[in-house]
Amino acid sequence: MSVTNSTAHKTTSFAEPLKQVIEQAKSGNEQAMHQLYKLYGRAMLNTAFRILNNAEDAEDVLQESFINIFTKLNQYNYQSSFGAWVKRIVVNRSIDELKKKRRKSLLNDENGVPVTEIETFNSNGEVDQKVQLDLLYKALHALPDGYRTVFSLYMLEGYDHHEISEILDIGVSTSISQLSRAKQKLRSLTVKFQHHG
Repeated sequence: MSVTNSTAHKTTSFAEPLKQVIEQAKSGNEQAMHQLYKLYGRAMLNTAFRILNNAEDAEDVLQESFINIFTKLNQYNYQSSFGAWVKRIVVNRSIDELKKKRRKSLLNDENGVPVTEIETFNSNGEVDQKVQLDLLYKALHALPDGYRTVFSLYMLEGYDHHEISEILDIGVSTSISQLSRAKQKLRSLTVKFQHHG
């Protein structure tokens, strides 16, 4: 029983200070807003970058997203975690930016950048543990926008297919098939990169 009480106390003591900061930010307290930015800015920048594959665009999206977050802060009602609410705004803004730039492909050549020493996927389609992350991201960078976005949201950001279907306004079956095709494409790209080595 003492363990349960301790756990409950821990959860409360973690949640309450954050709630206080959020409430202060809602009332226009700039220090509280800055604190929220410090707490979530770095992680959200990484989220935007994984979708956009462009550091400058990710920075712009991050700034615009936090303006949006602070503008809509009074709409946050604690039904989901604050981090999840913030991430949804950043992801949606990143998707909007991606749609705007869809015609301007970051990597037109499907052969991608020559890279070396990258392992293939295993027989289950999962990434081999030996894959070097920087090389995996280069292969990810070469994916068509739709495949890369679904793969990033599912594999890197932790969304499920129902959430992805809502975010991207696509069917659940489309999300599932695009993830499957993204994995297949990544597998062929890693083999191609390996041969270029």
